[in-house]
Amino acid sequence: MLDFAIFAVTFLLALVGAVLYLYPASRQAAGIPGITPTEEKDGNLPDIVNSGSLHEFLVNLHERYGPVVSFWFGRRLVVSLGSVDVLKQHINPNKTSDPFETMLKSLLRYQSESENLMRKKLYENGVTDSLRSNFALLLKLSEELLDKWLSYPESQHVPLCQHMLGFAMKSVTQMVMGSTFEDEQEVIRFQKNHGTVWSEIGKGFLDGSLDKSTTRKKQYEDALMQLESILKKIIKERKGRNFSEHIFIDSLVQGDLNDQQILEDSMIFSLASCIITAKLCTWAVCFLTTYEEVQKKLYEEIDQVFGKGPVTPENIEELRYCRQVLCETVRTARLTPVSARLQDIEGKIDKFIIPRETLVLYALGVVLQDPSTWPSPYKFDPERFDDESVMKTFSLLGFSGTQECPELRFAYMVTTVLLSVLVRRLHLLSVEGQVIETKYELVTSSKEEAWITVSKRY
Repeated sequence: MLDFAIFAVTFLLALVGAVLYLYPASRQAAGIPGITPTEEKDGNLPDIVNSGSLHEFLVNLHERYGPVVSFWFGRRLVVSLGSVDVLKQHINPNKTSDPFETMLKSLLRYQSESENLMRKKLYENGVTDSLRSNFALLLKLSEELLDKWLSYPESQHVPLCQHMLGFAMKSVTQMVMGSTFEDEQEVIRFQKNHGTVWSEIGKGFLDGSLDKSTTRKKQYEDALMQLESILKKIIKERKGRNFSEHIFIDSLVQGDLNDQQILEDSMIFSLASCIITAKLCTWAVCFLTTYEEVQKKLYEEIDQVFGKGPVTPENIEELRYCRQVLCETVRTARLTPVSARLQDIEGKIDKFIIPRETLVLYALGVVLQDPSTWPSPYKFDPERFDDESVMKTFSLLGFSGTQECPELRFAYMVTTVLLSVLVRRLHLLSVEGQVIETKYELVTSSKEEAWITVSKRY
């Protein structure tokens, strides 16, 4: 991200800069419609800045030029795909690397190979086993938040973003890294270092601003070193030993990976899972407070499935409408608005040739609001996912099924348990007059704190 005094560029620009820095791209536009560079050195960076974010820039670009567009990042060609039809032509279901993971690895300058079926299976098993083994913990943390909200007077405004981030940090750290994070001070320390690393990722790739600021660079390096240090310690402790609770790192340790691969994979998963889980929880609650009929139907499903009984791993799987609510949350919020892949061989999309080593963006935020794919795209309508073809499209985009981002899969379950606990006992209410504005970054969030109120059902 360019220095604040010069450009207000999002993390997504950082990822583009990182990938292009690591992988030189073709200089030929290959006849793909789009815009010419505004400036010789910066390409279309000024246009992106003026749009407010890369996502908003891509929305405008695709509206003007169609589903396949090109623009220039510095002196490098970038191609963006903005419809389901063209994405179908480019997405390779045999690819095992996750685009989100690939972006973060590039930004952290991690180099280990990620295109590996065995590692994908380890991720899948790690998510499944850690969720199953720590379900009681997840339920306990959800109930602690419920008790906190039950203690509030009905008029009290609840800082939703703050509470969801805290809940996500507690849940993810313990389920991914273990009992060290039962100590709240360890969670606070992790959250501080996580915030420092996440806010600085990728800046140096664009303008070298991190390298120019001795203070910022030291803070970033210290934070990253502290995160890596605790991970190394946990990895060493878990090797060759059996524990009563299975955490995500155990699956990596038990796989055929070297120490650096385990460190990198656990770092990426920890960083991404905290943010994705926090933002999915936040947006889900926001939409439930806005659409009372959706919250009513979700409550009815929860009541039907659980009755007066406990929340269990078995009956949580029966919450079909809840999963539709979360899918629609991801779609409407455009939770991850852009992903990217490097064109490893020359390819063709429609009539256009995409040169080898071109960075190809998947403009997911554009696709998720495309009226030709999603009727009434700006309406929050979980029941649209009753249609099997709609779910297939959602899976193609990587938000469900076999192509699902592992961090998102983890977040779906955590959020499902939390909503089951909260909606069962509470009415979630919006604050009158509040307008929540969206900030499009690597993961979409609200620009300011989102406030809600709660009232008891019983």
